[in-house]
Amino acid sequence: MQQPSYLNFDAPKYAWKSDIDYKKYPERYRVGKGEQGVLICEPYKSEIGKYWRFKTKSIAEESSQKIYSLFNEYLAAGDFVGADMARKYLQMGYTRARRYANYRGGRKYDAAHDHTLLERGTGNPEKADAAKVFYARWKAAEAKEVYAAMKKDWKHARG
Repeated sequence: MQQPSYLNFDAPKYAWKSDIDYKKYPERYRVGKGEQGVLICEPYKSEIGKYWRFKTKSIAEESSQKIYSLFNEYLAAGDFVGADMARKYLQMGYTRARRYANYRGGRKYDAAHDHTLLERGTGNPEKADAAKVFYARWKAAEAKEVYAAMKKDWKHARG
């Protein structure tokens, strides 16, 4: 049976720490996989997270545009960590909206019943439209050549 990965989470081995100011110590930042660290890395979590919303398509449009704008501001400032965090919020907008589109209440597992997988297709179809909005901006961010080069260099130098 598939279980959620958070059940066996090993916090000490997790690369991202909530007590690090990643703007002061960007060398401690790791790109990681997908959205890892997005809800931990300060001050970016506070700078970007307050704009992250996906309740409706129009809210997702406004939210993703603001986050994409921050992404571009970070790039222009040469702040790879900020740009990568903004990209992660765009990705997370897509994945979370899809989760709510697929599963009622956004819950994939039933904690009361040994974390069994809940029925797919019971979610809110309006969230699928919000997911499309975030997906387009996420892919636009990843397609920026300057971002791709910065990411490649960062991963090579730091991981």
